[in-house]
Amino acid sequence: MKTGFSVFWAAFVALGASWFGLIYGPLKQLGGAKETAVLQSTEKWPVQRTGDATLGLQIYRANGCAACHTEQIRQTGAAHVIAFTDLGVHQAADLKSFIASLMVVPELMNYSNVITVNLAGWSGEMPKVLYRGADDAVVSMLGDKLKAVGVKTEARVVATGADIARGWGTRQSVAADYLYDTPVLLGSLRAGPDLASIGVRSPDINWQLQHLYAPRSLVKNSTMPAFRFLFKAQKKVDGKDAADALVLPIEFALTDGMEVVPTPEAKQLAAYLVSLKANVPLYEAPFTPITVAK
Repeated sequence: MKTGFSVFWAAFVALGASWFGLIYGPLKQLGGAKETAVLQSTEKWPVQRTGDATLGLQIYRANGCAACHTEQIRQTGAAHVIAFTDLGVHQAADLKSFIASLMVVPELMNYSNVITVNLAGWSGEMPKVLYRGADDAVVSMLGDKLKAVGVKTEARVVATGADIARGWGTRQSVAADYLYDTPVLLGSLRAGPDLASIGVRSPDINWQLQHLYAPRSLVKNSTMPAFRFLFKAQKKVDGKDAADALVLPIEFALTDGMEVVPTPEAKQLAAYLVSLKANVPLYEAPFTPITVAK
């Protein structure tokens, strides 16, 4: 009896600790989450999705899209960038000589090779990145030195990482991005690209509809299955295309007199995809979306 009581309490404590750690803790931390402020703006994030986009999330879920796509951008770090935007009265060759003269400054000596390589072969095209790295003091010093001779620069903070380099987003995904999503479809496999910012990369809803109907008509050698059951083929009325008929390449078009139109579900799914735009700077995921000229 005594042993049974001990086993019961051990199991109770173990399960209780798990419940507090895995359920109550996250609920306490994120359960009351509200819209957050966008950096350098009076706007709030996230923006409530439209009715069609909200319904489209459920179409996305029902068709198993999360089995092949993620909606989470990973970030490994951040970099400080400074670039020329206006040389003023200077020529590129003269400015390169001036930059070389600055490399004797102790704070810049360690970065002389990096800066020299960035300027190699540069003939004056704008904008031109002068430095990209972890040291914000270098950016500030270069900006001050160049401003003194009438050269305008821009300084930015950019997120870094493989997902960012692929062009999938401008920053890492954070909890606030999913505030209005039920359920949250993070995904775990990338048979296709991440979609957290697909609405930025491909904002045309007609593109999205065509891609759903015939992926290879837009992305050569795509492995994505065609969601043609979300569309219907119909006869043209008086030989004219319907307002929402897809404009397909000839190899994907139907026979003469027929057309493809999206169903409401297809339009809702496309609206959801276009709404995926995690591209604003937040306190927990900062970057510089606008230039800061000196």
